Amino acid sequence: MDAFPEHSIAFTGLKDGEHRFSYELDDAFFKATEQEDYMGGKVHVEVTMDKSQHLLVCKIHVNGTVQVPCDHCNTLMDFPVQGDQRQIFTLTGEEIEEYDEELVVLDTAAHEVNLTHYFFECITLHMPARRVHPEGQCDPEVDQAFNQLAVDHEPVPDPRWEALKALKNNRS
Repeated sequence: MDAFPEHSIAFTGLKDGEHRFSYELDDAFFKATEQEDYMGGKVHVEVTMDKSQHLLVCKIHVNGTVQVPCDHCNTLMDFPVQGDQRQIFTLTGEEIEEYDEELVVLDTAAHEVNLTHYFFECITLHMPARRVHPEGQCDPEVDQAFNQLAVDHEPVPDPRWEALKALKNNRS
């Protein structure tokens, strides 16, 4: 995914301390992700950046809806997404020996950080693996087709279980 220039924060001109930024992600953002599941959406992003001499600590909060196909009936639906993520950028330019997924090393010559990828990551991590309409809101034609194909039968118990129960009872 290409970085959106409007998601860049030039931190060199900022004083140390807390700074707040606000972004609106729309259909253009979700189309740029090239994810076939994300058809569009409207997500509000709040970023709180705590800047110090050697660190940028970004707290990203997303809240909105993402248009995705229902995993049951395959019709589009607006799925709510809300969540937080912390991303830490170190300005030392030195590689860290221990891997930490929320720590990113920036070059000492860097003067800005682009958060497009981290917005996408935060949204994706807060979307469930299975996305379905609430009960009764799926496409009625699809529900009817599933009901016609459903097989109603009582499962036959495996006779080996009865043999095992008999062995257990004999032992007691």
